[in-house]
Amino acid sequence: MLKIGLQLYTLREELEQDFEGTLRKVAALGYSGVEFYHFFGRSSADIKQLLDETGLVALGAHRPYDALLNETEQEIAYNLEIGNKRLVIPYLTEEQRNYPEVAENLKLIGQKCKAHGVVLLYHNHDFELIERFGELTAFDGLFAEVPAELLQVEMDTCWVHHAGYDAIAYVNKYAGRLPVIHLKDMKKQADGSAETVVLGEGEVDLAGIVEAAAEAGTEWAVVEQDYCRRPALDSIADSMEWLRTYANQGGKVHV
Repeated sequence: MLKIGLQLYTLREELEQDFEGTLRKVAALGYSGVEFYHFFGRSSADIKQLLDETGLVALGAHRPYDALLNETEQEIAYNLEIGNKRLVIPYLTEEQRNYPEVAENLKLIGQKCKAHGVVLLYHNHDFELIERFGELTAFDGLFAEVPAELLQVEMDTCWVHHAGYDAIAYVNKYAGRLPVIHLKDMKKQADGSAETVVLGEGEVDLAGIVEAAAEAGTEWAVVEQDYCRRPALDSIADSMEWLRTYANQGGKVHV
């Protein structure tokens, strides 16, 4: 059974206006954990107190590649203080996409994380499945080059789908190395771009992905909606309703 978390980037505007109140609302909606991307100037003690109050788990944190490379010890220390043991590289700019260099840096970061009992993960978009690292896609090349003990997979299944691959097959491929997935739905637009939508309102085989992830040993399915047509809090509430309906039908999620 997968636990359900929320990537807080979905609520970036709400968090900017009322950080504490927004996290309380996330907990009230039934999410078990949150994945941070920014701490909005709060101390680790402030974050830990809020997590304790709400019962939310810090399941991970997206942190900039440069910060994890150049301020590794500080990033590790802060996250351990809030109870988070997963650090995730969320994105590489075009200038950063020298994949052999990235692989070597991931090994360095991963070794420092491992020494502190922290797990380093890499989160994909679609470009890692389009660009190449040697004879492989950048996605497969990075995970082939960096050993699993130093780098785990946080697969954004929606972006795998959008890149034209079978997300279920990719989940199966990385079974045992996939503690977290991003569960996201989308509709393809006329220009080929993706519009992220509430779970169940798009074209992604969400149920199939969850089934595969449960078999693959995944612990967390993290809801994310990059852009919301209706208020973001309403959107994540509707996504939770889809998850509850799915769970009531025997789906492998804990809500």
